Amino acid sequence: MITLETLNELTLKVTCHGNGLLFTKAGAFIAGDSVTKNYRFEKVLLGPQGNLMQAALGSLVRRVTGENIPLMKVTMTGDSVTYYANRGQHVVVYRLEQGEMVSVESENLLAFTADCDYSVRFIGVGVMSQKGFATTTLTGRGKDAYVAILADGNPIVLSNVVSRNTITVDPDAVICWMGYGPCDPAVRTDVNWKTFIGQASGESYFFEWSGGNEVTVVIQPNERGGGIHIGMD
Repeated sequence: MITLETLNELTLKVTCHGNGLLFTKAGAFIAGDSVTKNYRFEKVLLGPQGNLMQAALGSLVRRVTGENIPLMKVTMTGDSVTYYANRGQHVVVYRLEQGEMVSVESENLLAFTADCDYSVRFIGVGVMSQKGFATTTLTGRGKDAYVAILADGNPIVLSNVVSRNTITVDPDAVICWMGYGPCDPAVRTDVNWKTFIGQASGESYFFEWSGGNEVTVVIQPNERGGGIHIGMD
């Protein structure tokens, strides 16, 4: 049995009773606590998929789409507590239900357990944002399906599961979105004649989930660089 939790906002604490398997961002380990060192690290050469062909194909897709992430496999063979972090970023832990799916930017993925199915999925909006053409997807398939996500600053969680409101966000601030099924956003633009005379608002495109698209979205209070910014001086 393996559980993940956040410690002091900036650290991931992983508690293992018996045997466990964890995938993390390479180099994220910072400390361990056990009677004897009963965990070992191994670089993931292709991908976390069990099937060699699927792993090779997944590795190729990640490199082509820019969703490639150096992964490390942590194999635990006894009771232990290990800790992981990345450059002082905030850590968010989420436990996926059976069939629940999280779509996350690869750079924001810190760790996930073996009870998560891992894949890279095209969502076809990269023309607008340069960040959303493909996304890393994790789907819960077991009782210990945990995902740990990184954020620059304290994250904000928005959900329309109860309210059925429309959620609109800047793609460069999105960390991930969760729901049953892909629940991918629509891409909206705000480009008009003012854009071309130097009067752009600075928010030329955004992701939007309608009230009928039940989703939980996690955003960070810091926008990534990149994207297409239209304007004239």
